[in-house]
Amino acid sequence: MKGVFENISALSVTGNSRICGGIPSLRLPKCVSKHSKQGLSSRPKIIISAACGVVGLSFAILFVILYRSRKTRPLKSTSGSSLGVSLLKLSYRDLLKATDGFSAANLIGAGSFGSVYKGILDQHRNLVKLLTACSSIDFQGNDFKALVYDFMVNGSLEEWLHNSAQRGDNPTNSQKNLVLIQRVNIAIDIACALDYLHNRSHMPIVRCDLKPSNILLDGDMTACVGDFGLARFLPEASCSFLVHESSSNAIKGSKGYTAPKYGMGSKVSTYGDLYSYGILLLEMITSKRPTNDMFKDGMDLRNFVMMALPERVEEICDPVLVQIEEAAAVLIPEVIGGIKSQMIKDKGLWSA
Repeated sequence: MKGVFENISALSVTGNSRICGGIPSLRLPKCVSKHSKQGLSSRPKIIISAACGVVGLSFAILFVILYRSRKTRPLKSTSGSSLGVSLLKLSYRDLLKATDGFSAANLIGAGSFGSVYKGILDQHRNLVKLLTACSSIDFQGNDFKALVYDFMVNGSLEEWLHNSAQRGDNPTNSQKNLVLIQRVNIAIDIACALDYLHNRSHMPIVRCDLKPSNILLDGDMTACVGDFGLARFLPEASCSFLVHESSSNAIKGSKGYTAPKYGMGSKVSTYGDLYSYGILLLEMITSKRPTNDMFKDGMDLRNFVMMALPERVEEICDPVLVQIEEAAAVLIPEVIGGIKSQMIKDKGLWSA
């Protein structure tokens, strides 16, 4: 009540709710001495203590109920937030690469809690995108694990090459037909995916089971390599077959697409993928599977093609592809001619 506290205009006690006493103009509550506190009734304390006991007991019962229900109900996916939104798991190395080493050129801003950078995550356009993973328990209490990928609306290359519906008299009317340029683009997409896996990933990856059913097509007919269940990492980049060393893993893959040297005990190699890719290219042009019944007694898809080169290429090509290209050879000049006539007629824009 002395000194600066005598002048109300020279001080402010706003927000100090536990201050008491002082000059009357401050309008603070009266101070209660320790002696007067002890004289207060103990009933409020008893009521508060009883209430706390009830609340504590309630929480204990609730905990037991939740614990038991957790054992009987399936667990939620381990990858995702409490709102059910899946979260992309990234390492420091991923972010370092995405931001070019957290360079100043990618710095957007900085604040008291850290800095904000822009970056590009390395997700190759020709690999099927892995959205998230689920590790849970089904309704019977069994372990449940799943990988969630982007849905590829145009299905697999297998469906486009071997769809029985497209083998009619007029294949140009079928919706599941691939023209030559589409097949070339798909082949390039697959090659880009293999180049990334073999040469541009942080560790070389061998696909080990490259075939049409594992090539998926999105809405723009961009080819993406999927199903990496048999893929292998190469700790040391190696593109050579070690014929004299037996593989520690059993030969895995699909008949007709697996490199023959794997049968000789060679270790997994990127050359194995290149062999599968070569067979895949021949299948895309001939529309014949390497397991076709016609391939026996020493004849295989590769020899079938080699025997026809170079004079009889048309004989080994997919008949549907040949008919489509022949139809296009007639149709395209007609379309161009029609456009030319219309331009001359309407605007006179066509020039030699």
